[in-house]
Amino acid sequence: MSGTKPQRLMPADSGIEKLERHVKALMEELHFVRQEQRRDALTDSLTGLGNRLALVDAFIEARDAAAHGAVPPALLLLNLDGFKALKNSAGHAAADQILVTVAMRIRSAVRENDVVTRLGGDEFAVLLPATPQSRATAVGNRILAALEPNIDLGNNSIRCGASLGLRTAEPHHSIEDLLQEADLAMEESKNEGRNKLKVFDPATLHARQLQRQIVGELREAIRSDQLVLFYQPIVELATGRIEGCEALVRWNHPVHGLIMPDQFIPVAEATGLIAELGRWVLRTAVGQLRHWRNNPATTQNDFSMRINVSAADLQSLEFVDDVSEALAEESLTPESLVLELTESAIIHNNELDRYTLASLHRLGVGLEIDDFGAGYSSMGYLGKLPVDRVKVDRQFVKDLGKDPSQLGFLAAIQEVIRSCGLEGVWEGIETAEQAEALRSIGCASGQGYYFGRPLPEAEFTEQLARQTVWPA
Repeated sequence: MSGTKPQRLMPADSGIEKLERHVKALMEELHFVRQEQRRDALTDSLTGLGNRLALVDAFIEARDAAAHGAVPPALLLLNLDGFKALKNSAGHAAADQILVTVAMRIRSAVRENDVVTRLGGDEFAVLLPATPQSRATAVGNRILAALEPNIDLGNNSIRCGASLGLRTAEPHHSIEDLLQEADLAMEESKNEGRNKLKVFDPATLHARQLQRQIVGELREAIRSDQLVLFYQPIVELATGRIEGCEALVRWNHPVHGLIMPDQFIPVAEATGLIAELGRWVLRTAVGQLRHWRNNPATTQNDFSMRINVSAADLQSLEFVDDVSEALAEESLTPESLVLELTESAIIHNNELDRYTLASLHRLGVGLEIDDFGAGYSSMGYLGKLPVDRVKVDRQFVKDLGKDPSQLGFLAAIQEVIRSCGLEGVWEGIETAEQAEALRSIGCASGQGYYFGRPLPEAEFTEQLARQTVWPA
């Protein structure tokens, strides 16, 4: 026998190999869990679409590809039309079902490599990698078509349209820039009637930036006495006596000079600044009326102050208190103030409007429909509103004297106003002949350049002091 010891054979399944396999299995399991966690982190739990993080990832990838020569990506931003009202009426469960259906339809309308995401609520975004604007527009229109059929909710079905905004990325864009500009385009779609696609227009961004600048400057103007009031007389046609004056706001801008209200009032209305502006006008005008009544040179003129009221004022629960407090602070009776309301401000006739108008009527201030006939021209609501006067739009007076039939037409309007128990004020009177023609058919009051142009306080005060008949 040989003296050499026999070699020991290693077992086929050594402890080290078992450990290696176990570690490998743990690593694979950990990798799988991490993949699952990442997938969950990138997924909208309701619809199964990607979420905002997924959109960011897709944008970074598409932007990097564009930096290496690929076509830039495009972004479609989608918002459902009237979804909030639908959710309130149908309930949360039905709203979720609608969102899931919309998600499926969007996904069915896009291409395989397009990334569909839900950003929250009823807002969806689709990133289209390497896609020119024309092709992105075609995809957007396919999405709109896919959303046209009614969505079955079991007991009923609803149609859920959408507004889309499209923006093609540029090299300087971040995802925030792209979303903001697609959102501006989407807002344009909603403003133009909804259920359509709008492509971003750089002019829209410039207008929005200009609007923000104007809002900031206007807020400062209210606080730093840049606003001024001009005053225009309202005159009794039979006597020439002043019975009221309308306060008209102007902005005395430190750089641009005197800015007319049609250039900044719409911005104030669109941005919610109109309420603050309206309070300033109310208090300044009422204070000025008290000053005229206290001034020995002007105290002989007993007339009312007229100020314009916005739709936002009627929707404010505090407005009636603001009016009452302003009058009380100056020890003026409610009859000293007439509030001029545009047709567009009151035509909606909702509960809050009716409450505010009724409260103002009980307070005792005058209420007047301004620019009557310029918009809705509805005679039917005259007798239903708690108003005292109607200011007839200037368009009805401008052809007086040129068309022989015009005076008869104006007489018919005046008769309707009178039959409703209201007084009429006629705007746009520019000649003595127009004033006399209106007086001859029973019109009581008038306003226009014939009697006087809007003047700043000092010049208007001077006129009040030296004349009792208008025009002088």
